[in-house]
Amino acid sequence: MRTGPSGMGIFYLVMGILFTYLAINSADGGIWSFPTILLMVIATFDFVVAIRMFSISRRIKNMKQNKKDDSN
Repeated sequence: MRTGPSGMGIFYLVMGILFTYLAINSADGGIWSFPTILLMVIATFDFVVAIRMFSISRRIKNMKQNKKDDSN
């Protein structure tokens, strides 16, 4: 079974939330520690990928709708 862009978008969104939570919990010694910065960079990457996946999903849906409309 293949996973569509919406499913992957949800996965990356959840991973971004998880890494943000971990970064907040690791910020006891200050926000400029290496582990906190690394976790926030990973969370940012996950959020960007999630947004791109949702965007791709919407484009595919619009392309299918336009193709359906053109065939009628």
